Amino acid sequence: APLAFGLGTYRFERYRSRAARAVCLVPPAGVDVAALTRTLEAVTLVRDLVNTPANDLGPAEIEDAARALAARFDAALNVVVGEALLEENFPMIHAVGRAATRAPRLIDLTWGPEDAPKVTLVGKGVAFDTGGLDIKTSAGMLLMKKDMGGAASALGLAQMIMGRGLKVRLRVLIPAVENAISGNAFRPGDVLKSRKGLSVEIGNTDAEGRLVLADALTLADAEAPDLLIDFATLTGAARVALGPQLPPAYTDDEGLAADLARHAQAEHDPLWRMPLWAPYAAMLDSKIADINNAGSGGFAGSITAALFLKRFVGAAKSWLHLDIYAWNPSTRPGRPEGGEAQTIRALDALLAERYG
Repeated sequence: APLAFGLGTYRFERYRSRAARAVCLVPPAGVDVAALTRTLEAVTLVRDLVNTPANDLGPAEIEDAARALAARFDAALNVVVGEALLEENFPMIHAVGRAATRAPRLIDLTWGPEDAPKVTLVGKGVAFDTGGLDIKTSAGMLLMKKDMGGAASALGLAQMIMGRGLKVRLRVLIPAVENAISGNAFRPGDVLKSRKGLSVEIGNTDAEGRLVLADALTLADAEAPDLLIDFATLTGAARVALGPQLPPAYTDDEGLAADLARHAQAEHDPLWRMPLWAPYAAMLDSKIADINNAGSGGFAGSITAALFLKRFVGAAKSWLHLDIYAWNPSTRPGRPEGGEAQTIRALDALLAERYG
């Protein structure tokens, strides 16, 4: 009940001239106030970031949020910005973000002993998504300030991990870009090189999230983490299949899938496992490149997006992909309309069980 109360009293008031009346709950005896506070602070961080409009939250401001988190927990932070992305071999992050006036970047946070089990979080940080040259409709663009919900979720879970002091080597990678339109925007039909070396034909510039994630996942995979988790507001197909409340989860690790389902139910933080159905990979075939970024025919869009990402993960001992919505379309108990932290409470419980 105290957690539900805390989640339900959240208000985003940054732009309101008059704040709502504060309500206070005195936790009853037996409540772990530190754990409750840790969870509410992380959810608030995610919601605040997702709710902030793109004019005040671009790639640099996502970096600022990561930098503040690093300072709070004495974590290391490295950021590769603009043309340096090409020099450091992150060509797809650069390609997606180069048309914007605000420079793209890769944010890299590390924390914990180097010899501890490696847990790496990757979050899609598209600060705003016009769709690129395959431009979205005005209705489709209206909520695209939330296209960095994956980055927000990665930061929120990282805050929970560091706040618990889990015995892990934590790494957080956020490709932060704005998918804008200008004369140097990447085009449908272009072929991009990737950090992994695979060539990618652009079937649709609005399938940009998987491009920036692919370069970040390649970097993450290089050190063979024990657990690699990516969060992304990746496909409308996921919403068509499962709606806004139930994010699809993809993994080939049966033990991880079972543990995650158990914790999702216990924490009332729902998700639903979907199949990495290998035959659908043929939908991503390209006649001129190693792979196309958009599935042909329009079928199984969330699955083909997951299969695209899977091409860039090989060494990680276990990989989990979460195609989140990061938004409540309407208010429900404990879940006000607006930005939402999906799956991070379930994952926090799972990681505490494994590494606490």
